[in-house]
Amino acid sequence: MRIGEFELIDPISEMENTIAISMLRPWIDVGRVGTLALRKLQKHIKAQEFAKLHTPGKFFDFTRYRPRTKLVDGKKTFIKPNTIIQHGYDSSNNQHFLFLHIREPHNFSEEYTNSIVELLKFCDVKEYCRIGGMYDSVPHTRPIRITGNLKEDQQIRASGLINPRRSTYQGPTSIVNQVNEDLDALNVFNTTLMAHLPQYVQLDEDHLGTARLLEVLCSVYGFPMELADTTQGNEQYDGINDSIDYDGEMGNLIKQLEMYYDRVLSKSEERLNINDNSSQTDFSEDVQDFLNQMGERFENNINTSDDASVPTTINFPSPVFLESGKEYALVFLSPGSDEFEMWVATMGQKNVTPPVGLPATTDDSQFGVVTKQYIGGSLFKSQNGTIW
Repeated sequence: MRIGEFELIDPISEMENTIAISMLRPWIDVGRVGTLALRKLQKHIKAQEFAKLHTPGKFFDFTRYRPRTKLVDGKKTFIKPNTIIQHGYDSSNNQHFLFLHIREPHNFSEEYTNSIVELLKFCDVKEYCRIGGMYDSVPHTRPIRITGNLKEDQQIRASGLINPRRSTYQGPTSIVNQVNEDLDALNVFNTTLMAHLPQYVQLDEDHLGTARLLEVLCSVYGFPMELADTTQGNEQYDGINDSIDYDGEMGNLIKQLEMYYDRVLSKSEERLNINDNSSQTDFSEDVQDFLNQMGERFENNINTSDDASVPTTINFPSPVFLESGKEYALVFLSPGSDEFEMWVATMGQKNVTPPVGLPATTDDSQFGVVTKQYIGGSLFKSQNGTIW
């Protein structure tokens, strides 16, 4: 039987009020947390393959998703990349589930997403949950954050396990998001769960991130919490601890990430949303805190010299994260006097102080010249101090 571009595998079970849980590779499956979580749920309720694309090469470039060979009972088997959908029935909760292992398409994308929606309609899907993982500026020494949106009753069941924040991301995205848009139009409830993993770790299989996702899924859908075993994940992260020099550069970065996590990310959602509901501020709370701190520190602590050889060092107390889709500027003003000059490095000109790592000396021959761009962005000099 065919539904759109999907071929269904007999026997076809009759379903109603079905819940579909999906993951998308490779966009939002870092650490394979989405894949591993689905596999555990599938194994628990003995899910079976239900559907796959009839002609996957129509949608996928096989030079990017590579076919592979596998020995099965001593016989070589050729396997083509595909989008696989499994079906399982959870008898303890009287609930049908679909598990979708979706790949990002390369060709005929609208046909691809339309076929997914057709199949979900055929299976009487009433709720569509997309799970996954993304890298973030978070430390491995703090609990892995799960963000997303759930129904009100689901949020109560997952209380303390999820940060129910709405995404404010703007920019390039996956065509598979069209599935969510089409399901919204059909009054199918959309939920998302995203694990935020430390960017500097990048494990092939992040088992602690998987366990955190499973904790939420088990709370929301009634699976046994034993599926969210953290033993393997804790061993992984303990190994990371043992390999890091906390007195070095990486240790310093982790300490800054911990400060930001404790100061901002660990706050309650109500506190975090104060600025979201206000039209009187253009900055997130952490950016505003940073600006206030810098203003207090620089009130009477700016170093000056005739040749810019005495710097004023700015040490950020923690990483400052800026929203996408907005423009930011560092503005230097001297409203009380016109006798100050600001020095900047210019390509091809000499440094006025030794490069970092070289000792100070009266011989400027070793200072060298500026040979590469040291920062991105644009430099603009306003004639009246307001046009910027």
